[in-house]
Amino acid sequence: MSDNKRTEHDFIGELEIPNDVYYGVQTYRAMENFPITGIPISTSRTLVRGLGYVKKAAAMANRDLGVIDPKVAEAIILASEAVIRGELNDQFTVDMIQGGAGTSTNMNANEVIANKALEIMGYEKGRYDVVHPNNHVNFSQSTNDAYPTAFRVALHEKMDLLIESMERLRESFAKKGEEFQGILKMGRTQLQDAVPMTLGQEFTAFAVTIGEDIRRIKEAQALLTEVNLGATAIGTTINAPEGYPELATQHLREVTGIPVTLAENLVEATSDTGAYVQISGVFKRVAVKISKICNDLRLLSSGPRAGLNEINLPKMQPGSSIMPGKVNPVIPEVVNQIAYQVIGADVTITMAAEAGQLQLNVMEPVIAYNLFNNIKIMINGFDVLATKCVEGITANAERCAEMVMGSIGIVTALNPLLGYETSAGIAKQALLSGASVYDIVLEKNLLSKEKLDEILSVENLMNPRFIKD
Repeated sequence: MSDNKRTEHDFIGELEIPNDVYYGVQTYRAMENFPITGIPISTSRTLVRGLGYVKKAAAMANRDLGVIDPKVAEAIILASEAVIRGELNDQFTVDMIQGGAGTSTNMNANEVIANKALEIMGYEKGRYDVVHPNNHVNFSQSTNDAYPTAFRVALHEKMDLLIESMERLRESFAKKGEEFQGILKMGRTQLQDAVPMTLGQEFTAFAVTIGEDIRRIKEAQALLTEVNLGATAIGTTINAPEGYPELATQHLREVTGIPVTLAENLVEATSDTGAYVQISGVFKRVAVKISKICNDLRLLSSGPRAGLNEINLPKMQPGSSIMPGKVNPVIPEVVNQIAYQVIGADVTITMAAEAGQLQLNVMEPVIAYNLFNNIKIMINGFDVLATKCVEGITANAERCAEMVMGSIGIVTALNPLLGYETSAGIAKQALLSGASVYDIVLEKNLLSKEKLDEILSVENLMNPRFIKD
């Protein structure tokens, strides 16, 4: 062994490990075995932090139950706190997608924390006779309870950030709803003229639908608070001392501030990934609905001269390498693409959850990878949509009003007085002749000018009253 390397072994054999790293032989093997995405778990700070929380809670429970040396337990707790603070983040090197149900991730944490604990106690890295990754850091645990619990803690934290991002986006639409409340425009169904509304109502509806999805996210997030810590291998708590599951869960609740509870049936909880399917489904719902909003923004801003042109999106960049002056709705477009990615990932998560056989689902790493990635790109996309698009939208009020008054759709407001058949006849004549609904009604002497002006006034079209006679 050279001065800058140490020799470590597992039951497969020996490897030389650089002395300046905190991870060990099992992490090193995983790095060689899984060059899959090129994205190490260190890129997910919340997952690394979740691992630190779990290892800290486990060490505290083991200390309290007297099953490991208090000095070793204290060193593991301090090392876990260093992980939680992010001081050892670069040592979490295994790929996000890996075989083995997350064993490589768990061992990465065990080895880093063991070597940090050794350093805290004044020993050299690799002195596993003093603090061992499996015998001490992983005491009373299995990957099958430590990894899912860390995953749930991390996902819960990430969903808080997603909720904050969605709330900022909701607020940006709500403010535009207030700003545009006095702008009359044509509502449309099936891309055809329907009845008048205000641009403010349209944007307020966008804000309300995002608010509904924030509530759905919170409901799904609550599913993560049930954990299987102490289940060990398959839920029978083998190798865990009596009282450990309850005590470790209590410590985890205290150190994270998340109201985690121990699952009622640990065998069921160890194999069940239903919460992730539910969460992914809600993410898909969010993605679909916000993508629909982006489609609407693109339609409303289409043109500028040969489209609807009711609103103007901020001009972000030149839109063509060949067409001078063209500006594209690039921010809604990128959010559309984020939505497609989230929708596709839902299929991966669904199949991975379905593939869990018997007492364990080994596919959780790909579930974690996709859920974390979904949250990251949604947060980034929603923040960009709010700050680089929605907040800068302006309205073309005259264009909106012009399309209302020139529309055949306003004939609907005459139904209570003239009846459907007569109103349909007016619409048909207007469509064939190009004349306005207003002029045809007066020409046929169907209503007095005063009554027609009352019905088709901007105020009544914005805030319709039922006018019978």
